[in-house]
Amino acid sequence: MVRTPLTPWERQRGERFGALLRRARGERSMVEVAAAAGVSAETLRKIETGRAPTPAFFTVAALAAALGVSLDELAAACADEPAAPGDEERALTA
Repeated sequence: MVRTPLTPWERQRGERFGALLRRARGERSMVEVAAAAGVSAETLRKIETGRAPTPAFFTVAALAAALGVSLDELAAACADEPAAPGDEERALTA
């Protein structure tokens, strides 16, 4: 199966999502949070750095539960509309 390349907006959304997870993780180690969510530390690292910008729903749900963040909060923070050309600042803030 060939995956369709991600759009710039989808990559930016993945970066915003990763930053949100890093903030929610706070002082907790990546290994601790990953273990609590039942995912590998490498998976969490890829998501947090934006290298895995479209994680599976159940991965997102497990991370949300481990971090004490609601799925609604995550969706709201990452669901901005695509930015208009030249509006990069809006696209990078969530």
